[in-house]
Amino acid sequence: MSAAGTRTPSWAARPVAAGRAGRVLLAAFGAAAAADLGSLLADWHLGHVLAKPLLMPLLAGYVLTRGAPRLLVAALLFGWGGDLALLFDAEPAFLVGMGSFALGHVCYLFLFGRVRTSPALGGAYAVALVGTVALLWPDLPADLRIPVAGYSLLLTAMAYRSSALGRAAGAGGALFLLSDTLIATGVAEWPQLPRPDFWIMATYLAAQYLLALGAITRGQAYRREVIQDSTI
Repeated sequence: MSAAGTRTPSWAARPVAAGRAGRVLLAAFGAAAAADLGSLLADWHLGHVLAKPLLMPLLAGYVLTRGAPRLLVAALLFGWGGDLALLFDAEPAFLVGMGSFALGHVCYLFLFGRVRTSPALGGAYAVALVGTVALLWPDLPADLRIPVAGYSLLLTAMAYRSSALGRAAGAGGALFLLSDTLIATGVAEWPQLPRPDFWIMATYLAAQYLLALGAITRGQAYRREVIQDSTI
């Protein structure tokens, strides 16, 4: 085996358990996402309450059938915790949800590893972070300014580093940042798009799926490298 094979992360060398179960879970995730987004468009709160808690467990179940790393599963489940907390319209629930999402971002950052990413992209994200926080700061409730700023720093770092897993994951990181920025502008009581919850959930669901896809694709690439090297 070549040196490249010895650098393969242990999670990437696991066999893929793809099959009918994975297809069923992915279809169920798609159906739950459609039901949730449709409920938001129709302003049917009960449908949203019923569909939203199903989303991340279904996606986590799907990635498990694809041999996903534990850090990816953990990130999705922390996202699930945030989803549940944000179903409650209260500041303590908002803080709990933000904390759960923050733990998910930490999982993603460890998952991305130390692969080199574009310094120019990092600079663009840094400018976006400083500009967004500076604009939002005066309009945020005083007791939320520091938590939101700290969370924004972690979220932006995750979005920037997500490109380490390829273009799909990089797009997912950017959409996650957009989704949470839409939430923050709502907290700051800025003017919103029609049906803002729909756009928040649409960008969030796309973000989580693309991040998961990027992690799975990178893992499969490592596995092919291991197989090729082992035959040399």
